[in-house]
Amino acid sequence: MRPTTLPHLFVSLTLAGSAAACGKEAPPSSQPGGPAAAARQAMPTGPAEYRIVVKSTWTRRTHPFEYPSGAHFSGLIGASHNATYSIFAVGRRPTPGLENLSEEGKHSPLDAEIRAAISAGNALELFETGGLKNFKDSMVATVRVDPAHPMVSVVNMVAPSPDWFTGASSVNLAENGAWVSSKTLVLPAYDSGGDDGRTYKAPNRNTNPKKPTSRATTRHFVVKGKVRPVATLVLTRQS
Repeated sequence: MRPTTLPHLFVSLTLAGSAAACGKEAPPSSQPGGPAAAARQAMPTGPAEYRIVVKSTWTRRTHPFEYPSGAHFSGLIGASHNATYSIFAVGRRPTPGLENLSEEGKHSPLDAEIRAAISAGNALELFETGGLKNFKDSMVATVRVDPAHPMVSVVNMVAPSPDWFTGASSVNLAENGAWVSSKTLVLPAYDSGGDDGRTYKAPNRNTNPKKPTSRATTRHFVVKGKVRPVATLVLTRQS
């Protein structure tokens, strides 16, 4: 496996997610309703803009097993969208875009997949940032949502690794007919299903056919029987 090339650093990045949205939300925020709920609930009447901030919690102290030299996050990439589209889902095989993001840290062809969803009317806006090497900093982006596209998905590679990433899928920002003021989630690591490597710097072992995406359950991310998250995602409404 090869580490990703780092673009320039952005000073803040937020990964959003929920239990139903493939991330675990931190209290006191309530759990989002998920795609099915979003399709039938009362919706806000206009658009909104959110600031996304992702902060790493993946350190040598919190994840001591084989913690790698050169640890970093690839740049963040994500989209606002409806219930028809999502970047990833546990139990579903990865798209070529998710696989390349999780193995190489590259935004292509995931960015093309998102643009295709925008053209089809299933996504509203793509957002992305540069990578994160200094974990004292964060990655930051903004994204627009509207009543037809109230969800946000976001991903970035956990690097170096065979095909491990973190992120949140289908985070619904509309609740009770209004846009939430903020939402905070803790994000675990995932295995995209594209490579069979079992260590951070394992040689390439391309998986064919691809396996379903799953939570990463190796000793690198499970300590004393408990999953250790690798990042936090905060979504804050700006307008």
